[in-house]
Amino acid sequence: MSEKFDLPFESNLVPKMLDLGSRLKFRCYRGISCYNACCKKADITLTPYDVIRLKDRLGKSSSEFLRDHTVPFRMDKDGLPGVKLMTDDEGVCNFMNEAGCSVYSDRPTACRYYPLGHMSMLSTGAKSDETHYFLVHEEHCKGHAEELEQSIAEYLKSQETAQYDEMNREWMQLMLKRRSMGPTVGRPPEATLQLFFMASYDLERFRRFVLSENFRNSYQLDDSTYEVLAKEDLSLMQFGVRFMRQAFFGERTIEEQTGAWERRVEQRKEVWEARRQAEISRHQQAEDEKYKDA
Repeated sequence: MSEKFDLPFESNLVPKMLDLGSRLKFRCYRGISCYNACCKKADITLTPYDVIRLKDRLGKSSSEFLRDHTVPFRMDKDGLPGVKLMTDDEGVCNFMNEAGCSVYSDRPTACRYYPLGHMSMLSTGAKSDETHYFLVHEEHCKGHAEELEQSIAEYLKSQETAQYDEMNREWMQLMLKRRSMGPTVGRPPEATLQLFFMASYDLERFRRFVLSENFRNSYQLDDSTYEVLAKEDLSLMQFGVRFMRQAFFGERTIEEQTGAWERRVEQRKEVWEARRQAEISRHQQAEDEKYKDA
């Protein structure tokens, strides 16, 4: 199951673009000869909302879910980190059993869309992005030969994608903005890439970061907001997108405490000076070692 959920910067395909009114002939059901074949060739990119649904389904923390059920990969040339569902050595989804998908009601966005791919595009000068769809034909899939015909809108409604689309929207727009700005953004520092991974996927770690004293001293949030972020994963996920807009693009999405920027600069100066002194000391020690037996 490849190229089912196309992040805006991933694919080199130029497919025929479809819209919600386009007609689709497709039907998948238990008993069709290829049933579960797509799950045996799984290549599923997960969104932050996918991770929340699946970790809750399994009763695991985000860290446990990421460790046990995903593999990391680079989403773009700058090393932006993403996660895919883990498979066995043959490419079979680990959530598949004899009856089918064991997490069907919480299956990822990509699985719900199949056999459709979709991508967001931002036209030059446009204020908002547009979503386009395309049909994925895989040799093993016999669903395209079925007689059931419906619009793409009708098919997506039957797959219950609406909530996933709503929860994915802001994160996808963040990805699209990063792509649309191209090389002017540049490769993010490693710390920013780690922050992106944490805020997108590992919510327990991100929650500890947001609730830390250092964060509270840096940003102006009221107590009620912290209470919500301490308890609600979806609110924390959406807050993470706001925070990443600030980290990647310098948008002032979260108000900082007075003097917070200046304090960070001073702290960094102290770190840089400590590193410089350590390097001088290391170099001096190396010189002393070189000549001590001379």
